[in-house]
Amino acid sequence: MRNKRLIMLGVPPETRGSVAAVVGTYRAHGLFKRWPIDYFDAPLPAARHVLAAAASGMRLAVHAHLSVQGFWRDAALVGAALTMRCPVLIQLHGRGFERFYDECEGLKRALVRTMLERAAGVLVPTELLKHWARATARQADVTCLPNPVAVEPLAKDPARPNLVLFLGHMAPDKGVFDLLEALAAVSVDVPDLRLVCAGDGDRVAVARYAERLGIAELVKFTGWVGPSGKRALFEAAAVLAAPSYDAALPMSMLEAMAAGVPVAAAAVGGIPEVIVDGVSGMLVAPGDSASLAKALKKMLLDRAHAARIGAAGRETVRLRHAPERALPRLEEIYARLGVQPIVAPAPAAKADLRKAA
Repeated sequence: MRNKRLIMLGVPPETRGSVAAVVGTYRAHGLFKRWPIDYFDAPLPAARHVLAAAASGMRLAVHAHLSVQGFWRDAALVGAALTMRCPVLIQLHGRGFERFYDECEGLKRALVRTMLERAAGVLVPTELLKHWARATARQADVTCLPNPVAVEPLAKDPARPNLVLFLGHMAPDKGVFDLLEALAAVSVDVPDLRLVCAGDGDRVAVARYAERLGIAELVKFTGWVGPSGKRALFEAAAVLAAPSYDAALPMSMLEAMAAGVPVAAAAVGGIPEVIVDGVSGMLVAPGDSASLAKALKKMLLDRAHAARIGAAGRETVRLRHAPERALPRLEEIYARLGVQPIVAPAPAAKADLRKAA
């Protein structure tokens, strides 16, 4: 009997967001070489492949990466696979599932519950999302699987400038205007302060607000940056600011922590699951620009404190999110779906989570 193949639905590699980042890490760390995976970045071709393969007698399992954006589009593959009685693994990404579900009407709510409960497993990146999934679909088999983040050797410059980094979409709900207010307050005591905004969004509005606050010359815009550009920014940044009003567990924040960059973040979503305030990062209430300014000032002026926080944050990511820890857990799930590896997976690295801050 032929080995069961695994159909994975994701997004094009150039797409921004956690799905592309997670799949890229899977690929970079050998998952696609160890397992018989056919990757699709669009749901309709994947659904057609599932129906044709199942009709020909090929044994399949499906791993579908789903986010709120495009949820119903991608549900075409999940529906096709469930119809053909293929085991389906659903991996949820990003924020907004609770609001998305609350805004669904009765039939759509029932479809969401049915998909989650009929899936062979549901993977989520945070305990908060795990709680939502279990409360929404009581019969669902939900597992918290941390998104993998590579922890590369450090190339640190101990004399890095007073550079604050913002990565992401520039919009009010991302807290970028609160960050500008905090920056204006900090600039009184840190005259060589700079802010780099790397991402898309309303750059004009951000620039105008910076001008109103008298800090226009402190703010630089790079546009969206790829992996190499992001690494360069991490090597230069003194602190990453993540003041969003609503977030799941931002990949950019985890990547910064993995690079040893201390983080000041809003205590929303799954962020408090990985950051202990004052130990592995600094947490503030969303919208509290005064507390954000205090956190930034502390890490910019007390570099020894910032270094301790950066080191603790890096260790937290290493213990919880490093690919050698996260991927073996996924591969165990693949084996339970009846998929056989092409090459024997490496054993999981043991982690003492008591050391994770």
